[in-house]
Amino acid sequence: MSSKTAIITGAGKGIGEALALKLGREGIAVTCNSATDSAALTAEKITKAGGKALFVPGDVSKKEDVSRIVSETVKAFGSIDILVNNAGIVLPGTIENTTEEDWDRSMAVNVTGLFLLSKFCLPYIIERKGVIINNASSVALKGVKDRFVYTASKGAVLSLTRSMAADLIEKGVRVNCICPGTTFTPSLKGRLSKSGDYEQNKKDITARQPMGRLGTPEEIADGIFYLINADFCTGTVLSVDGGMTM
Repeated sequence: MSSKTAIITGAGKGIGEALALKLGREGIAVTCNSATDSAALTAEKITKAGGKALFVPGDVSKKEDVSRIVSETVKAFGSIDILVNNAGIVLPGTIENTTEEDWDRSMAVNVTGLFLLSKFCLPYIIERKGVIINNASSVALKGVKDRFVYTASKGAVLSLTRSMAADLIEKGVRVNCICPGTTFTPSLKGRLSKSGDYEQNKKDITARQPMGRLGTPEEIADGIFYLINADFCTGTVLSVDGGMTM
């Protein structure tokens, strides 16, 4: 693993941060991407611990930013073995109240971002017989209220994973998908705080988890790490969701 290089989008907090730190501890060189400067701290944590990391800011829905993320990674580390399409946004709403702007932005980040990163990274990943992991969601497998466009985008992520896996298997590239349940990330905490009674909101969202608790970013990172290393898995959809979709 110490000779490998990974790009992780959305690495500034939550699942992306937990995964970047885990890969850094394994000796993997990690490009930490975020749309803001948040992933700079993640990269700093890795380097301070003796690992190799690079921070590259950029909006994954923009072709120019994606090109720069990939080119700076190759310039710094020479190759790309692992791509984790983790960046995503969660906008609430139903089909009745979702705006066109919310639809377009959700699809741009959650779906177009995956397409662009995968396309730009692919020549390097093919060369290294590498792996792509896409972060979908348990909502791709089970409908929940007030997540219309988020569910649509994550359903696309799941289906794209299977299509990519079928197209790339003969080139030695594996493509897998993880479907987390509700995970207690800074993003979730922010959404719960915005909509009234935080404690009641947290209680309500926890109630839909059969195990009676929310997941942790580290638990989801462990699932992604398994898919990175599972040589006999491609087109795999791994639920790490506390029983939410059982």
